[in-house]
Amino acid sequence: MKNSPYIGRFAPSPTGPLHLGSLVAAMASYLDARLHGGQWLVRVEDVDKDRNVAGADQHILASLQRCGMQWDGDVTWQTQREDLYQAALRQLGDNIYPCACSRREIADSQLRLGQAGLPNLVYPGTCRDGLAPGRTPRALRLRTPQEPHCIIHFHDRFAGEVSQDISAEVGDFVVRRADGFWAYQLAVVVDDGAQGITDIVRGADLLDSTPRQLFLQQLLGLPQPRYLHVPVVLNADGEKLSKQTGAQAFDNGAPAASLLGSALLPAARFLGLQVQADSIERFWRAAIPAWEALLRAHGETPHRP
Repeated sequence: MKNSPYIGRFAPSPTGPLHLGSLVAAMASYLDARLHGGQWLVRVEDVDKDRNVAGADQHILASLQRCGMQWDGDVTWQTQREDLYQAALRQLGDNIYPCACSRREIADSQLRLGQAGLPNLVYPGTCRDGLAPGRTPRALRLRTPQEPHCIIHFHDRFAGEVSQDISAEVGDFVVRRADGFWAYQLAVVVDDGAQGITDIVRGADLLDSTPRQLFLQQLLGLPQPRYLHVPVVLNADGEKLSKQTGAQAFDNGAPAASLLGSALLPAARFLGLQVQADSIERFWRAAIPAWEALLRAHGETPHRP
């Protein structure tokens, strides 16, 4: 890492303003990039057009700046990168096939196979060899090797060694959805490759998705970034704090200085950072060495520039 430039990113979805959970992920990725003297990019993941909220992207960018987090280079939007996703689809070639199955049909198949209760809906391969007569294609899926199984291993900087058998635990997965939108797995891999991302720091809710992304990276001939998945903030019911579970915006337009006590310090405490500061500028000066101390506690020796 000392000899290769660090490029990290924060990739929010514009489905509403930032909340504490998304600030935790943004802070971790920002601190890791700044500690390593690298670039910190911001990419708006807006391919799920039905969920986008008008103006949310600008609200997110303004909140990051009010928190003292300045990105490098230009902000990018996924909806401006359709050509890249189409090119990746063509490159995947015969590994892609049309699927007519709904989630309900996949769940019913899982029940018939005695697999009810598994954490994921494992696709049983119904359309792998072609669509049944009268069936209309909905999504596009990526074939995963069946024999031998597609077992992906990787090292996460917080979670340690991670392994997943994609064939058995996920099955052939969607790269273009039934609604015509690009699936997260394909879009994020293509974007990270195009932007030269070397380090991905994000929430642990995406840890389970990483093997699928590594598999896509292999098929597309893209380099593998390093990964670090931080714990996610939960609400009182033990659910991931998100817009879907009623998470409130941390930035309600109050003076920027108030964000130190209402947002930045709580997010730092959640990450386990020992930070004391009386201004946003001093917060970041203190937070970078605190992040370094946290990495060392996880057995990592960061390489400062």
